[in-house]
Amino acid sequence: MKAALEPEWEAKFEPNSYGFRPGRSCHDAIQAIFNTIRAKPKYVLDADIEKCFDRICHNELLKKVNTSPNLRRQLKTWLKAGVLDNGKLFPTAEGTMQGSPLSPLLANIALHGLEEVIAEKFPRKGSCFMPPIVIRYADDLVGLHADLDVIKQCEEATNEWLKPMGLRLKPSKTRITHTLTVEEGEPGFDFLGYNIRQYPVGKTKSGRSNHGKPLGFKTLIKPSKTAIKRHTQRLREIVDTHKHADQAGLIKSLNPVIIGWTNYYSTVVSKVVFSVIGRSLRRMLYAWTTHRHPNKGKRWLARKYWRHAEGRGRKFQPTESGAKLYQHHETPIRRHVKVQGASSPYDGNWVYWSSRLGRHPEVLTKVATLLKKQKGKCPECGLFFRNEDVIEIDHIIPKTAGGRDAYYNRQLLHRHCHDVKTARDHEMLAE
Repeated sequence: MKAALEPEWEAKFEPNSYGFRPGRSCHDAIQAIFNTIRAKPKYVLDADIEKCFDRICHNELLKKVNTSPNLRRQLKTWLKAGVLDNGKLFPTAEGTMQGSPLSPLLANIALHGLEEVIAEKFPRKGSCFMPPIVIRYADDLVGLHADLDVIKQCEEATNEWLKPMGLRLKPSKTRITHTLTVEEGEPGFDFLGYNIRQYPVGKTKSGRSNHGKPLGFKTLIKPSKTAIKRHTQRLREIVDTHKHADQAGLIKSLNPVIIGWTNYYSTVVSKVVFSVIGRSLRRMLYAWTTHRHPNKGKRWLARKYWRHAEGRGRKFQPTESGAKLYQHHETPIRRHVKVQGASSPYDGNWVYWSSRLGRHPEVLTKVATLLKKQKGKCPECGLFFRNEDVIEIDHIIPKTAGGRDAYYNRQLLHRHCHDVKTARDHEMLAE
């Protein structure tokens, strides 16, 4: 069912919908927010749809899906099937089946059209008035505009639009704030575990407009306080539950949590946060060692549990094992490039999606991997590949000169660039 419906709806979905869609992620939603507010402070409608998956009206959803009779009957059967829990059947008069691969797609279909409604209510008027931007990740949404009245009207319009689907904005999780200044409390807002806020600064540290003029503020996106607290608590729980485990076992449990969390926040301003959490973890580990050896001194504990790393201080590592504790600050900060507009992996642009994801159903894995490695560029001419280009695999060091047929010795070139490089290689070999 998903394979039948998803390609059709991916061609219809709005550009600022990012939740549970192929080729899109939380990082795209955060980058879209940054692009919207980077040059001008704005008011924010920070909203959450109350019990979205549980309250979607079946009739309205089926009407909106508007698929063939066979698929419609099967979909209706699944929606009305009920839930069997401990031998007891609970009817499902509304909502979608959570845990199903189809559930996120149905939720996105139910919420599709909100951007269009807002755009129709606030039409663009030249360069004087720009419509509010609505950015949605599943049932979480953010509305952004420089005018407070427009944001208030957006909230009313959103609630009215959600009513036929049996949904509404959750009052306790819906608020209006500003990215730079507010009368009470702190400006900015939390979204998907990130804190998004603008800070007034001097002209030396100020962000700049597209014309190079200082804006007087700087837009910073960081891990939210709640996310930091939750991660620190998770590390503490792991250390506490491994009081009687060996060092290698503790490292094995900590590393996936640290790597996953730091990778998620590696696209924003997180370096200071990584260092602070790293210091907290070192204190936890020292407490872990003193619990195991209450009568030993600091130097003895350091020699037993920490090893000198070349130019990187000490690492928490056992003597007899190669296991090393991954440190938060080891994750590099790399800015995320937002997905282009309404692009979808189903749109046939195999060069773009292979360069972005390193995979595409219409392309050989080795070609897609090389496209991602080369960031979609031909190393010979420096130009980006296009769908209509003839692309060939070249050996950087020719096999006739002893080059191996391995990934590190392969590259993708335009056919004409390949001919030029091959001629050059022959000349070098002849010399």
